[in-house]
Amino acid sequence: MPDQPAFVLDGSVTLAWHFPDEQNAYADAVGRTARGVPSVVPAIWSLEVANTLIVGERRKRTTAVDVAEFLTELKGLPIFTDGETLDRVWADTLALARKHLLTVYDAAYLELAARKNLPLASLDGPLKKAAVAAGVGVYAPPVADG
Repeated sequence: MPDQPAFVLDGSVTLAWHFPDEQNAYADAVGRTARGVPSVVPAIWSLEVANTLIVGERRKRTTAVDVAEFLTELKGLPIFTDGETLDRVWADTLALARKHLLTVYDAAYLELAARKNLPLASLDGPLKKAAVAAGVGVYAPPVADG
């Protein structure tokens, strides 16, 4: 990674940038920050985002054209994929999932944040609660000027 990431970005925040009915002030603030501040994601992030987008297409919540534009925008952000996520699934991540009653998918975000000592940007209530319990911070984006 060229620059040290400032936070771990989870799929719930990422997808709120795309789906109008999921947008909120926190996700918007993280989105503004993500344009210039590097973030890191676990290896499953791309699959999670892509799956939700294709399901959104099938349910007529979005279109293939809108998805293509969104993915182009995402590719332009300084988001880096962690190379160790899959190596840690059967030990660290599984243990976190058990301890905090999370899915393994959500525990992958928590494991990454804990390992990198980074706060987690998430809209997922149980994941944020688990992060606090595990001593991982919840990312607080800078307040916009004006």
